[in-house]
Amino acid sequence: MRANMKSNTQNVQKKYNKYATFYDLVEWPIEKFVFRKWRSKLFSQIRGNTLEVGVGTGNNIEFYSKSANVTAIDLSPNMLDKARTKAKFHNGKTVELLEADVHNLSNFKAQSFTYVVCTFVLCSVADPVQALREMKRVLKKDGKLIMVEHVLSKNKLVALWQHIHNPITRLLFGFNVNRDTKNNIEKSGLYIINDEKLGFFDIFRKFTCEK
Repeated sequence: MRANMKSNTQNVQKKYNKYATFYDLVEWPIEKFVFRKWRSKLFSQIRGNTLEVGVGTGNNIEFYSKSANVTAIDLSPNMLDKARTKAKFHNGKTVELLEADVHNLSNFKAQSFTYVVCTFVLCSVADPVQALREMKRVLKKDGKLIMVEHVLSKNKLVALWQHIHNPITRLLFGFNVNRDTKNNIEKSGLYIINDEKLGFFDIFRKFTCEK
């Protein structure tokens, strides 16, 4: 791992270890009234061997079908502790929680997963293109990568607001609000088969990708 990327990754890990204590409290309003319905629609359809990248405090766990065999990873051990607590309330779900860095998924063989999924993750990783390449590597030939992300808007005024606020969100919480995620997906060699606008102008998007 390049020295700069390693340093940035460590900084993100430190921020989320601190953020874990109050993450769910801060996110509660938008989680309850917006994100939950998106998570429910996405994860109830997932079947088979699945890798969730950036499981965070485990807000997706309750929405997986019992037909999904899930391995969920996160960079932050403190966030994983919160996820493990939530997983205890959903004993019917098969979820293995592991600490891992998406930039290097060497613990997983190529073409291991039918689905790779993540929600609001590419905004915080140090190198989103490298992360996407690793997700692509572990995805089966006929598998799908599904992501819900907040991305840089095509609306110039909204994009300006994102650029102005990005140094603040990056400093305080370790995530970026102005990432060109669609372009990063294409750079990784993945193909976007569906790009769905979810809300807040064109900021929140669901991408479905394949090799």
